[in-house]
Amino acid sequence: QVQLVESGGGLVQPGGSLRLSCAASGNIERITAMGWYRQVPGKKRELVADIRDTGETYADSVKGRFTISRPNVKNMLYLEMNSLEFEDTADYYCHAFIQDLLGYLEVWGQGTLVTVSS
Repeated sequence: QVQLVESGGGLVQPGGSLRLSCAASGNIERITAMGWYRQVPGKKRELVADIRDTGETYADSVKGRFTISRPNVKNMLYLEMNSLEFEDTADYYCHAFIQDLLGYLEVWGQGTLVTVSS
């Protein structure tokens, strides 16, 4: 069974920074893409950033403030969030397209809450 586990959420003041981490585990042959989404109550889940072989994609609202990375550490994903704004408050979810022994899977983490408040 493949799992994604997020960490690093919390309470931060406007203008502050947080770093989210996501660890993928299980019978993983290859990860073709990983990304971060976020959701606030009553709204659709939206893409924040993703990273794949072809490059990185960011939502316009986070460009220049957030950085997604997949360093050469096995099955880890990070999101560095700077200059945080009230509007960044949301549950943040790790997402991946994974090839395991049986085929391809789309996997979601359980989420980590980021609250930007003074």
